Amino acid sequence: MSAVVVVGAQWGDEGKGKIVDWLCHRADVVVRFQGGHNAGHTLVVGNTTYKLALLPSGVVQGKLSVIGNGVVVDPWALDAEIEKIGALGVAISPDLLVLSDQACLILPFHRDLDAAREAQAGAASIGTTMRGIGPAYEDKVGRRALRVADLADSESMDWKIERLTAHHNALRRGLDLPEIDVADLKRQLLEIAPKVLPYARPAWRVLDAQLQESKRVLFEGAQGVLLDVDHGTYPFVTSSNVVAGQAAAGAGVGPRAITYVLGLVKAYTTRVGAGPFPTELKDDIGKKIGEVGHEFGTNTGRARRCGWFDAVLVRQSVALCGADGIALTKLDVLDGFDEIRICTGYRLNGRTIDYLPAGVKDQAAVEPIYETLDGWKKTTRGARSSKDLPAKAIKYIRRIEELIGCPAALVSTSPEREDVILMRDPFKA
Repeated sequence: MSAVVVVGAQWGDEGKGKIVDWLCHRADVVVRFQGGHNAGHTLVVGNTTYKLALLPSGVVQGKLSVIGNGVVVDPWALDAEIEKIGALGVAISPDLLVLSDQACLILPFHRDLDAAREAQAGAASIGTTMRGIGPAYEDKVGRRALRVADLADSESMDWKIERLTAHHNALRRGLDLPEIDVADLKRQLLEIAPKVLPYARPAWRVLDAQLQESKRVLFEGAQGVLLDVDHGTYPFVTSSNVVAGQAAAGAGVGPRAITYVLGLVKAYTTRVGAGPFPTELKDDIGKKIGEVGHEFGTNTGRARRCGWFDAVLVRQSVALCGADGIALTKLDVLDGFDEIRICTGYRLNGRTIDYLPAGVKDQAAVEPIYETLDGWKKTTRGARSSKDLPAKAIKYIRRIEELIGCPAALVSTSPEREDVILMRDPFKA
């Protein structure tokens, strides 16, 4: 048995879609265990580009794909995504996709609340995607959410909707939003139910059976550790736990099932939305990285902020996740730079520290301490063997390994599926 957890070790957008897609060749099952349709994955296979949000990346390769109980699911978004990927030749059936019947639902008024709060906050907004993920998790923790299983029980749906809307209508009055039309909400739910219920099953039972048969399972995280609701740059975070430990709780397996943790890391650093970013570059270099790396959100289209590699933050993520190895992505974006910098520590109020502090004021005040390495002129794009890399690119990778205390298992050198250098196989570790 082998079970590999893939997590972003920065602020998300590290290229998880491609790496998970590549690892799918070695896996039997692919599982999403947290987040919602705010997290986009882009897969480039030949001449076809697949943009996924809720669907696990395994669907493209016909692997059993599971949406776990830790995911919040917008059933309308899921239905639309199934139709969209179907138009690209990927037929989704209940034999291919399992939707946990315990997953909580994102409802239309969650999106309203998300947008209204961001608008009200003005300059103090935290930069959500306004897709209702945060409010849906609030209802989950508040024990008033509707779950996938509730779509099959119209009688119980009545009192659950009543309890849920009583809470939300009070919030909506304070935000000058109209009250929820309960009858219309139930009508919408009954309409969408037949489209998503065929996929609904106890996902934990499905996964337990697969693990008992020694199948290889790939757990696919969304966002990145620095957006974790507990361990990220709070409050500029997502609403779920992103760390590797969440794979067990968010999918319904025991922690001992996990055999390898792979942290995904860009060869530089990016961030979408507000929040601290110690190595952010607001100059021509940052602009160049963004342009060469095509740094725009898969789902939102928002431009990403760009900066040098921050070894302090990645080392912190490696520790929080117990990472066994990293997948270093977008190495080719750094081709042609005369010099490349790595953040090795921070200065804060006249002292040197080796971690990101928890306080908002301190996070904003830290100053990066840089180490400068020579860049390389030979291209790394498309390399599939370490022998094809320039010596200075290899030196850059080795220095990152030293600073974060974790070896590179994979190196990605372009958006294309097969442009990956395998150094250590996570499924054979």
